[in-house]
Amino acid sequence: MINPYKKNAKLVLSNGITFPGFSFGAQGTAIGEIVFNTGMTGYQEVITDPSYYGQILTFTYPEIGNTGINLEDSESCNTVKGIIVRNYSSNNSNWRSSKNFNQWLLEKNVIGLYGIDTRALVKILRSNGSMNGVLTSEDKSVENCLEIISQTPKMEGLNLSKIVSTKQKYLWQKPTETDFDRRTIHSKNFNKLKIVAIDFGIKKSILNRLVSHGCEIIVLPSRSSLNDVLENKPDGVFFSNGPGDPSSVSEGINLAKSLIEHGEIPMFGICLGHQIFGLALGASTYKLPFGHRGLNHPCGNNNLIEITSQNHGFAIDPNSLPKDIVKITHYNLNDSTVAGLEVINKPIFSVQYHPEAGPGPHDSDYLFKKFVSQMLERC
Repeated sequence: MINPYKKNAKLVLSNGITFPGFSFGAQGTAIGEIVFNTGMTGYQEVITDPSYYGQILTFTYPEIGNTGINLEDSESCNTVKGIIVRNYSSNNSNWRSSKNFNQWLLEKNVIGLYGIDTRALVKILRSNGSMNGVLTSEDKSVENCLEIISQTPKMEGLNLSKIVSTKQKYLWQKPTETDFDRRTIHSKNFNKLKIVAIDFGIKKSILNRLVSHGCEIIVLPSRSSLNDVLENKPDGVFFSNGPGDPSSVSEGINLAKSLIEHGEIPMFGICLGHQIFGLALGASTYKLPFGHRGLNHPCGNNNLIEITSQNHGFAIDPNSLPKDIVKITHYNLNDSTVAGLEVINKPIFSVQYHPEAGPGPHDSDYLFKKFVSQMLERC
């Protein structure tokens, strides 16, 4: 007879620390970088954010799954490798819910672990930095898990965007409205603008916000060339978020360099796109100890502060930026890392955070309007 109170799964970190717990979701073994998110809401959007590809995600909020899963909020068909929670709800209660959380994890093949002290785990990650680990519901010894970890590459040097990027061009014209999203729909105010979006792991909510501002979006793969972009005659070019080490995304860096040198096409970058802009302008990037992942990160400059949604593990080195070409527009006010850039005398800007707020606060939604205004000035 199976003992329901016997712990049947565990997390093993690369430093040998082990957290035994209970399995839920899919069964099996997941290997990846262990990170944490401090948001209290939006677990469906977070789990399906392509920027988490290759990672095992810890939620600091203690109860996950209460509102189930709905048909609207997934950001992509990609998911994290596994999730770690203090507790999960097997019963969902929300008017939008169409599926039980545990059932959805099974369908998505996401391995889950619950019943561990997530506070203790996060303190380890904050003190020692993000590290690789093994999450398993299988009968694997700690020694076996450590051997697996030793053969798993670290995040530095990994180009994961080429895995999650679309493999072919497509057009995005979907409506943005939901029953609860009350942000202004601008699309009736002017003729459609054409944006080429380079997909390094783009989120659905970013595409939707661009559509809401009167744009149609042609989404291209991350490997696209300058000719691929220009043949679509775009009014603007967008560089998306995505997973992995930005310095390894050579195709994106080269494209950004070519576009910047080419002329006056407005450009906007978010998250990985922001880092790619920095690298294309001659800067360097570095890995943060444990990254920024949550919904309440203050960013700003000159007494103007925005509360932002963030998900990244790398940052631009401010000392490497060519100050005669680019200026820093935003800082992360928690640790003074670079959170926004603008090319001097060119309609090119980027932010490290996520103004689409999927999930998160809407303080930065004005950045989409800024991008549209730059395109309209040149039409």
